[in-house]
Amino acid sequence: MEEIVALYAHDEVPGRVVGTAPRSLMRAGNLPHAAVKILVRDVEGRVYVHRRTETKDVFPGLDDAWIGGVITAGEEPDTAAVRELAEELGLRDQVLRPLAQQWYTDAHTTFLAYTYETVYDPEGHGPIVHQQTEVADGWWLPWDRLTARIAEDGMRFAPDSSELLARYATASRMQP
Repeated sequence: MEEIVALYAHDEVPGRVVGTAPRSLMRAGNLPHAAVKILVRDVEGRVYVHRRTETKDVFPGLDDAWIGGVITAGEEPDTAAVRELAEELGLRDQVLRPLAQQWYTDAHTTFLAYTYETVYDPEGHGPIVHQQTEVADGWWLPWDRLTARIAEDGMRFAPDSSELLARYATASRMQP
């Protein structure tokens, strides 16, 4: 059965649901929807970066610094963030700090990003376990190395990941 996603108004009222559609129709028509994006940092401040599988329906095979996915019909953003973190990395009971709601649009996708940040501690949360259908590989990068990699070979990074990281850096006044 195909996933049904919530469609959002792309206007000044963030978070206004205006309908639903099957995921394939949303992708085919680049319909405005919502997604959660979670930046996972460790106790040393490094960021968890992962490579998307080649089977992903948007930005396959590219690196991404945000864990997340589409908000389904009837699902709240906080619930979706908890679900995505558990599905993609096997992490449960993480404290999620909401960051911002912001639109991202390009030729492939249009979504309202509900962004979050969490701090991962392997002592308290166990090992990271990738969902094989979504995450091909993963590794930790210090903030300065992450931003340098994006500047060096930005095409390897999902464009939404790069843009949302730039916005995060500006908003949080992160220093490379």
